Amino acid sequence: MNKTKVSIIGGSGYLAAELLRNLLSRDDVEILRVSSKDHIGKNIGEVNRSFWGLSDIVLEDIPPQECAAGADIVFLAMPHVITARVAMALFDLEVRIIDLSGDFRLKDLSDYTRYYADQHPCPERLGTFAYGMPELYAEEIRTAKHVANPGCFATCIASALLPLAKAGHMNQSAVSVVALTGSSGSGVHPQMGNHHAVRSNNLKAYKVFNHQHTPEILQTLTAAGAHGVKLDFVPVSAPLSRGMMAISQLQMPAGISEDELRAMYEVYYQDFPLISVLPKGVAPEVVAIKNSARIEIGIDISEAHADGSQTVCVTSVLDNLIKGGAGQALQNFNLMTGHKNSYQLDQLGMWP
Repeated sequence: MNKTKVSIIGGSGYLAAELLRNLLSRDDVEILRVSSKDHIGKNIGEVNRSFWGLSDIVLEDIPPQECAAGADIVFLAMPHVITARVAMALFDLEVRIIDLSGDFRLKDLSDYTRYYADQHPCPERLGTFAYGMPELYAEEIRTAKHVANPGCFATCIASALLPLAKAGHMNQSAVSVVALTGSSGSGVHPQMGNHHAVRSNNLKAYKVFNHQHTPEILQTLTAAGAHGVKLDFVPVSAPLSRGMMAISQLQMPAGISEDELRAMYEVYYQDFPLISVLPKGVAPEVVAIKNSARIEIGIDISEAHADGSQTVCVTSVLDNLIKGGAGQALQNFNLMTGHKNSYQLDQLGMWP
């Protein structure tokens, strides 16, 4: 069997751990190197106990070109800005790139400078990466040299709304979203906001109407066919280590039924077995998809209001580290290597 040769740059974080969890178990992949600025010289089992005794891979502090040498695909799993600088060292190589940061998701430089950083290290590269959402861009991802993996909130919210956008039900809509996320979304390094003492048994809104995934969500919905969408997005820090729930609401003209909407969603996602559109009366739950690449979607419609409208509420849940991060990167890897997007990703969630 011909094996795809892979390297990971930024190998000590939570997303890298999820990449390794999958790649180590595959017989069609050879992991060449894993580089890092932390835990240099340590075996990956010393950094992430899940891998204890399973591999002789050691974290190395080596230049990007050296880490990527001989690789077919390299995963970049570092913070934004740092990632773009590393990517610049790889662009002239033949290696294909899957970037898990936010550096190449957006097409508009003004969005990047508003939400991410004052300057982009290589602004001319914005818009040149395929956007790695298989439910919208599968064919483009298959042949792409460079793929920008979507953000966790962007994945959870856009997945809830893509069928509506594609069907033309979202033009000129105002969408309100409240989304709750686990602490692992803040990364492996401790911060005041994800300290257990303040995170446990607590709920807190943050970056209200100003989260960096806002323009990414709007960009994705526009690409799916929705025009003139307004988005009010409120993220909430939840007392979970992993998991995410988005509750998205918008007004639609009365007349369409829940059954009709549900059927539309089922058709849209019929080629994506990792996405479940739940039947009436069954609500999505984080615990049902935790530790998996799966998404659950629930649909509810209010009774008609006096103005002739009705409120559509779409609830979506995913694991922020897997479908919201490394798992989606692996879906893109699968497409880029000739597999179905769900290949080797059909593990069930860990209930309870």
